[in-house]
Amino acid sequence: MRIRIIAPDRLVFQGEVESVTLPGTVGSFTVLNNHAPIISSLENGKIVYKDMSGITELAIKSGFAEVSDNTLSVCVEL
Repeated sequence: MRIRIIAPDRLVFQGEVESVTLPGTVGSFTVLNNHAPIISSLENGKIVYKDMSGITELAIKSGFAEVSDNTLSVCVEL
């Protein structure tokens, strides 16, 4: 699955990942390959993604996420 995380001032991360856990406003959720399309608001918490180099955590204040066609687009405020 491809992910792109952007903040207002920069591209934070872009690449292939195995899984991503996001802090949704109604609860944390995990996105895996072939996930159904979804749009969600995000709240203060951590985005945790796993790629070939390991697990990375990114603290965010808020944001939005969209999953479509094995692509996850995340707009965040850090």
